[in-house]
Amino acid sequence: MEDCVFCGLVSGSLPCMKVYEDEFTLAFMDTAGDVDGHILVVPKVHAESILDCDEATLSRLMSTVRKVSLHLVENCGYEGVNLLNASGESAGQSVPHFHIHLIPRRSNDAIDAWPRFRGAMRDTRDLFREISMEGE
Repeated sequence: MEDCVFCGLVSGSLPCMKVYEDEFTLAFMDTAGDVDGHILVVPKVHAESILDCDEATLSRLMSTVRKVSLHLVENCGYEGVNLLNASGESAGQSVPHFHIHLIPRRSNDAIDAWPRFRGAMRDTRDLFREISMEGE
């Protein structure tokens, strides 16, 4: 996609700090400066979100996410990772190219990567009956 910043990074027309690259995916440093080691992993083919990403692309992307995560833990002194994704504008997606945020973690790093929810508004059993995929 012509005006997609992540497609520009994939094509090389825009610079990035590549952490890992293969035929199907690119992992690069996020330049937001919000947390140390913040990495974005994107598929090289344009998919707006997980909602329109084909299964082969998703599988390749998650394989790269795992590979980079293992590298961070096994070779870089991190103890774990958070994976974050927003799919769709209502979910907070700001760049319309599917991507996974990979946040490397250490004990006592004072990063709170979990959102603060206000509490469920409806009974979980009622919602389960509405969204269950059993029988499909």
